[in-house]
Amino acid sequence: MTYADNHSDTSEALPLGQVEDYLALLKPRVMSLVVFTGFVGMLVAPGTIHPVIGFIAILSIAIGAGASGALNMWYDADIDAVMSRTLNRPIPAGRLTGDDALYFGVTLAGFSVVVLGLATNWLAAGLLAFTIFFYAVIYTMWLKRSTPQNIVIGGAAGSFPPMIGWAAVTGTISIDALILFMIIFLWTPPHFWALALYKKGDYEAAGIPMLPNVAGERTTQNQIVIYSVLLTVTAFGPVLTGLVGWFYAVPAAVLGVIFSVLAVRVRFSEGREMKRRARVLFTYSLSYLFVLFVALLADVGLIKWFGVL
Repeated sequence: MTYADNHSDTSEALPLGQVEDYLALLKPRVMSLVVFTGFVGMLVAPGTIHPVIGFIAILSIAIGAGASGALNMWYDADIDAVMSRTLNRPIPAGRLTGDDALYFGVTLAGFSVVVLGLATNWLAAGLLAFTIFFYAVIYTMWLKRSTPQNIVIGGAAGSFPPMIGWAAVTGTISIDALILFMIIFLWTPPHFWALALYKKGDYEAAGIPMLPNVAGERTTQNQIVIYSVLLTVTAFGPVLTGLVGWFYAVPAAVLGVIFSVLAVRVRFSEGREMKRRARVLFTYSLSYLFVLFVALLADVGLIKWFGVL
């Protein structure tokens, strides 16, 4: 039984959530990255989209991501209550009930998919619906608590936004869209395993089988290096397909080398020094993905809009 199963008890008065609590359910920091990568996917796709339609599409992706976050917090309220970085979330803190989060998430999910389908096309809407389902059901309800590969498989949910943006413009999925998917897919494990290395105690207390807790720190460090190298190589995919040129390739190379070096530094360290380096890698990984997609957008933009390069 999860924490969410106990929310129907009305024997005690439960507080009505404030607006900021409902906003917190949307996981705005996670949503911002999802929206940005979806936005880039839309702008680098061949063809054009009316600005109003494009805004509606991005808004739908944002709402869909928020719905996923709300459903995740509904189901994970029990483990959120024992982890230091999540115990102040609205449900474990008692500011919202599980039912509040569940109804809110389901409503937003349905709304976002229907609006995206009506505004753009049903391929994009279908991808958004599958993304919400994958994150809320496949990852949150199944993988997260059952396998140390939870992040590897579950990372697919966060990898779909560029494909959704691409599909919203073109109505298709191309090799370039799949490469953008793979970049985020390969970025996710080293990003979250770095977090898991220095938050190992939290995951252990919550009973979540993250890789460091199940397979050990050394295995996790090795896997971080492997995925970091694969990510660096895959990031050159858009160059090989001709989507972008040197204006993207140069920062992609620099960013990838730094990512791999930081991963290797984590591999060859132990104890507090390892945790410190893992935290540095985790922080850098956020900047890595953002700057990489900025470079992608800038390169395509210079060609697509200004006819240079």
